[in-house]
Order: sequence, then structure tokens, then C-alpha cells
Amino acid sequence: MVSFSQIKNHSIVKEPGSFPRNFLFGTASSCYQFEGAFLSDGKGLNNWDVFTHEAGHIADGSNGDIALDQYNRYQEDIKLMEDMGVNSFRFSISWARILPKGMYGGVNMAGIQHYNKLIDALLQKDIQPLVTLAHYDIPQELEERYGGWLSPKIQDDFGYYGDICFKYFGDRVKYWVTINEPNVMAVRGYRLGTFPPVRCSDSFGNCTFGNSEKEPFIAAHNMILSHAAAVTIYRTKYQERQGGMIGISLNTQWYEPFSNSSQDNYATQRARSFVYNWFLDPIIFGKYPEEMQKILGNNLPIFSRNDMKKLENGLDFIGLNHYTAAYIKDCLYSVCEHGQYSSWSEGSYFRATEKDGVYIGEPTAMDWLFVYPQGMEKLVMYLKDRFNNTPIIITENGIAESDNPNSSLEDALNDTQRVEYMHNYLNSLANAMREGADVRGYFAWSLLDNFEWLEGYTKRFGLHYVNFTNLQRTPKLSATRYKELIYNFQSQLARYTS
Repeated sequence: MVSFSQIKNHSIVKEPGSFPRNFLFGTASSCYQFEGAFLSDGKGLNNWDVFTHEAGHIADGSNGDIALDQYNRYQEDIKLMEDMGVNSFRFSISWARILPKGMYGGVNMAGIQHYNKLIDALLQKDIQPLVTLAHYDIPQELEERYGGWLSPKIQDDFGYYGDICFKYFGDRVKYWVTINEPNVMAVRGYRLGTFPPVRCSDSFGNCTFGNSEKEPFIAAHNMILSHAAAVTIYRTKYQERQGGMIGISLNTQWYEPFSNSSQDNYATQRARSFVYNWFLDPIIFGKYPEEMQKILGNNLPIFSRNDMKKLENGLDFIGLNHYTAAYIKDCLYSVCEHGQYSSWSEGSYFRATEKDGVYIGEPTAMDWLFVYPQGMEKLVMYLKDRFNNTPIIITENGIAESDNPNSSLEDALNDTQRVEYMHNYLNSLANAMREGADVRGYFAWSLLDNFEWLEGYTKRFGLHYVNFTNLQRTPKLSATRYKELIYNFQSQLARYTS
């Protein structure tokens, strides 16, 4: 077995005090938001195929049946990446395209062939693939057969799926993410019921089934152990020969205490533990955060001895999907605004985006996203200190505009707010790296305007404008400036380390 210390620096070469050569600069995507071709070439239904076809879930009533048709247009999109000068592309594999029925059916070789062609086309342009195994979507078969993430059976299914992907693609893919934002899936799928499988308690949302104060922790537990299953397979069967790295990507806001009080500072730490340490602590330390154990008690599932052995394999890097920040106010020892605070099972804190009438940062088209670039440095340094400088990759960072059918194409392409956003967040990231944080890459979300989950096509995160009628792609100002931002970022760190 290859140890973490052996593989830690295998791909990104770092000389003492230097900027890492081969730093990954890329853009990010996911299969459901980009691919389309939802029933082509033997693909099975996934949970999002079913969810979006049910009325009332998506803001504009849309779905990802066609999405951006990247399944058929990937060569065109790779040309866009080449023009931007990026050296990496993050995409996810559709689990239902590879294994339409999970372990209960055969491997769909047409799906294997598609991803082989995509990977080869990227490498021909010297663009490294960073591949996510599960980006919200799972085969619907697994949901119907045993309840998806609520069943421990999914651990074996996910490990089997990972094994297939490592076998067919791992000779060329050197960066793997097991699961994208499991903390979002657990909360939205099983606490709030806004994502499939739409499970929650009455006081948390409008669901037919579910238990918001227990099921999120069961689902999360199975996600953590599914990650461990895939990592164990990769470590024991493939990593030494293939020479890759494997990690997980978490949704991560930076949290600032609402005041200097000890209560708000404790609440801020609870918020971090109940959002991202919830997953990272078990994977890296083998146990849930103390704050969660203290509050949740027996509501937290237990790791068996066999589970603990799997968790010893940990991860090689932490993926951060980071966009914004918020203030945190205590609700465990003080009274918070009615209806605006988290329950005991969520950590008992109040999340605020303004203080004394002033927003934490510049508002954007997304009601949860405020521009707070210093949060990037603070988050990276916090994780550096907590997790012994485990390598970090920024797997998503970006900003959205609202789709405005009345605006001109010229206005839509002039996305100066996005350019300024990326510039400031990259500067903040550079500050963390100068302070010693081991950061290996940065991926802008997203390459193209796309299907934005519950928002449908009403929000645009892309560096390229997409006409959703004919799917024509047009570079925005941010696409042309990204190359300049990459150069400036590299030069800035090179000057510091020379």
C-alpha cells in the first residue's frame, strides 16, 4: 500500500520556498449540468432525471435532459479551454451512464467509450482531467432498490463504481474527487427536502417522508464510508501503479463571529464543525467533531472497527468549493431571531449576511452569495492549521448573474463583476500560499452558463455565455481575462519565492 507521505508531492513539484510547478488552473463542471443526452447510448435514469421531471421543483420548470449538450459538443468546449490557457478541467462522470443499475446490472461500455474519448481529447491539448465520481447524481435504481444514501448497501455500490472508473480511466486521470458536496446533499436531500430524494420533517420542509433530525446524519455517515470504500480500493489496487491523488470536495463558506463575545466565537466554531468538519474530521481524524458529539450524542452514527480501518486511508487532498462568507451568532446560550436560526441538530446558530445594516460583502445575483475575498485566505489557513497542512485544491469558485432576456449580448458578455471577483479571490489565495498553505489548484465555476440546480437556467455562472435556444457559446470578458489572471497569479508568487 502506498502511504500518504509517499504520494503527497507526487504530481505537483514543489522546491523549497517555490511556487508549485504544474499548479492546476482550470474550470469546473458537472455531468448533469452540462452533458445532456440523458437517455443516450445506454445511460440509465438518475435521481435528478426523475426529480426535475416532477413539477414544482425547478424555478423555471426546466431540466438537464439536453443541458448544454456537452456529450456531443465536448471538442468545441475543449477548444474554449485551450483558448483560455487553462491546464485542467474538472468534470464529473455520470454514475448511471457507467452503471445504469449499479451493481445490479452490467457495465455500459458506450459510457466508458464516451469518457475515454473526452479524457483523450483533453490530454491531447495538455489539459489534465480532474474527475468527480458523484456530483449530486446517483442511479435511480439504487434509490428505489434500497433507499440510496440512507442504506449502508450504497457503500459497496460506490466502491464498485469507483473500481470501474479507476480501472478504465485511471491510467490517464491523476486527480479524483469521490463525492462533491456531500454536506449539501445531506442537508438539502434529507433535512430540507429541496433536493432528491425530498425527505424531511414537517417543520423543516414540505415532504411526504423523512426525519430531518436523524436522516441527514445517516446519509452523511454512508457518504463518508462510501468515500472510504473508494479510497481503499484506489489505494490497494491502483494508486502505486497509476500515480494519482484522491480527495473529496466540500461546500465551504467562511464564517465570522457576529460579535467578539465568547458565545458568538463558540457558535462560529460550531458552524464550521456542523458544515464541513462534519465530513473532514471523520475522514482525516477518524471521528466526528467534538462539537457535534456533544450536542447530538446518540443521534450520530457510530464507526465500527472495520469502518475505522477504512477511514485510516483518509485522502490526499481536500477539495474546497468556496464562494462566500457569513456572520454567525450564538443561539445555544442566547435568544436569536424567531425562525431564522438553526435547530439543535444543526448546531444552534444564526447565520446573518449583514450587521448594523451593512452586508458582509457586495451582493450578487444569488441571495446567499456575497463578495468576501478575504474569506478565501482565512478558510484555507483555518484548514491548514486544523488538518496539518493537508494539500488543498479549490475545486469551485465563482459568481453568477441573473438571466435577463431583455439585456443585450454585449452587456451579458461584459461581466466585470466576475473578473474583479476572481482577481480578488486569487489574490487572497496567493496570500494563504505565501503563508505556507499547500494549495495545488484553482478551478473557476464554471466553464459555461449551465443548469443551476433549483434555479434552472435563470442564473449564469459561466465564463462563456450560452444561448440556451441554440446552445451557442460566446466568451465573456472573464474568459479572455482568466489567462491574464493566471499569469499574474503565477508571477506574483514567483516574485515572492525568488
